[in-house]
Amino acid sequence: MKMILIDGVKIKKLKVISDNRGRLMEILRSDEDIFQKFGQVYMTTAFPGIVKAWHYHKFQTDNFTCISGKVRFALYDSRKDSSTHKGINEFIISLDGPILVQIPPLVYHGFKCIGDSEAIVINTVTEPYNHKNPDEYRIDAYDNDISYDWKR
Repeated sequence: MKMILIDGVKIKKLKVISDNRGRLMEILRSDEDIFQKFGQVYMTTAFPGIVKAWHYHKFQTDNFTCISGKVRFALYDSRKDSSTHKGINEFIISLDGPILVQIPPLVYHGFKCIGDSEAIVINTVTEPYNHKNPDEYRIDAYDNDISYDWKR
């Protein structure tokens, strides 16, 4: 069964190039259709079994990938006027299955480290983080109205 992507979400399959020295993986380029603009790049990690969810942005578009470890990345469309309202997408991301997930504003997202080691996630965002007035809105990972089970 083919997954219906939440409206505005884009996926880019990534390619890992390996040789006897190591690996290289291009994540996001300014000459690709998926690229919008540059705000900043940051990394975040999660230890095995830890969930970092749910949050959304009003203005920022996120571009997530996992560069070490393994995550279950989930999205929830809370936009009442969206054709995919209340839709859920789930992706397993690791170097064995490398993808970039682009999340538009107002779509909740989060991830769980499902590997045996710390997961390292890179996010390239369209807006720089504003420490005085962050464009970040959170709800509890488990106590909410989203029908998604992080415990599984």
